[in-house]
Amino acid sequence: MVKSIVKDEFFLKQKSLPATKADQQVMQDLLDTLKANEAGCVGLAANMIGVKKCIIAVNMGFMNVAMINPVIVAKSGPYEAEEGCLSLAGTRKTTRYQEIEVEYLDASWRQQRHKFSGWVAEIIQHEIDHCSGILI
Repeated sequence: MVKSIVKDEFFLKQKSLPATKADQQVMQDLLDTLKANEAGCVGLAANMIGVKKCIIAVNMGFMNVAMINPVIVAKSGPYEAEEGCLSLAGTRKTTRYQEIEVEYLDASWRQQRHKFSGWVAEIIQHEIDHCSGILI
């Protein structure tokens, strides 16, 4: 189900809780909401649809992918990026990393560990920050 985008910074700055299998519908709502906003959005975190759970959805270019309880376990190549966010007005500068390695559960609740680089890595970092209550 497509959900409204939360713009309340107080809510967004609260740390998300680990997701469980009981949060399966939240994951689907996140994917549905990302699809509905794809003209101006490449990633979402569950708190952006009002749920404080550590689930993100990322546009990988060819499809949208959900990541449950993602953690960056390695990063390299810091650079300055300027990002926007559906929950915030305007753009802001932030430090991102060119290459990251992420551990997460996939939509079937299987453990994954993958390396990402460039634009997709930047999106993942932005959404993982949301899970920690960090806004750009």
